[in-house]
Amino acid sequence: MADTVTLSLEEGFTLAVEAFLANGCDRRNAEAVARNMMRAEGDRCASHGLFRLPGYLASLRAGKINGKADPTVIDLAPGAVKVDGDGAMAPVAHEAGYEPLIEKARSQGIAALALTRIHHFSALWIEVERLTEAGLVGFAFTAYKPVVTPGGGTKALYGTNPMAFGWPRPGKDPVIFDQASSAKARGEIQIAARDGHEVPPGTGIGPDGEETTDPNLILKGAQLPFGGYKGANIAMMVELLVAGLIGEWFSFEAAEKDAEDGGPPRGGEFMMAIDPARFGDADGWAAHSETFFERFLGIPGTRLPSARRYGNRKETPSDGITIPTSLHEKIREMM
Repeated sequence: MADTVTLSLEEGFTLAVEAFLANGCDRRNAEAVARNMMRAEGDRCASHGLFRLPGYLASLRAGKINGKADPTVIDLAPGAVKVDGDGAMAPVAHEAGYEPLIEKARSQGIAALALTRIHHFSALWIEVERLTEAGLVGFAFTAYKPVVTPGGGTKALYGTNPMAFGWPRPGKDPVIFDQASSAKARGEIQIAARDGHEVPPGTGIGPDGEETTDPNLILKGAQLPFGGYKGANIAMMVELLVAGLIGEWFSFEAAEKDAEDGGPPRGGEFMMAIDPARFGDADGWAAHSETFFERFLGIPGTRLPSARRYGNRKETPSDGITIPTSLHEKIREMM
């Protein structure tokens, strides 16, 4: 049997939708998350595509995630809006919150979105790209369960606590980065463990508190923040934004209350959108920014964040996507 299965993007979407429907989702929830997964797969971001599907299905089966969630939009202030996710998978809540956030940012110049009672298992760049498509600067932050140590610590306290930033470029692909506060994204460590690869030094520690390049030991121990104390400080900022600020669970609270079914815990997300036309250079901000990108790209060896993904995005509609046969079989078994 072949080690991999090749699917078209449409086949991958159908597979995900059918799996969700078979595990208690209504079509609205199923399609929202499947679209999100296939955006990741379409950019060859395997760690946030169909790889995540079994975890979602396990949480649906356990009753932790509401597969028929109906998120509620709550207007908080001229520049603030909240979505109560009703226990949803995060993409369902995002789809309820995008337009209110965009409208408020255009009205006020800057606006924030708090998402609560959601289960986030996806890539943040997808969310900020929706904001750049509307011509806005976007930010997104979320947490997880304790898997990352504070600087100098040997016990996990923070989630991987990713952050994403998106800058619109009229007529061109936006500049977007999406990165964890940890030295390496957890999904990448999980894939390395699955595929039998080591990870770079500085990624994490084993249960004994000693650094290791064995992903299996790191998954039993803890991950390290990028840049030592600097990355740990950013992880702390994310915890405060997505839990302390909006009334959701910190990573340690999410772990204490999680079913440990392999899927995403409940948590919060904080997003912010800025209208660049409202900050004093309405006619010149885009052209001025391009002079920066030109200088950046003039340095040998550089490429803008997301450039590789955009290249992949042009290829996968015709080439399809490839997933391990074992993953394909596991999804089928759960349908």
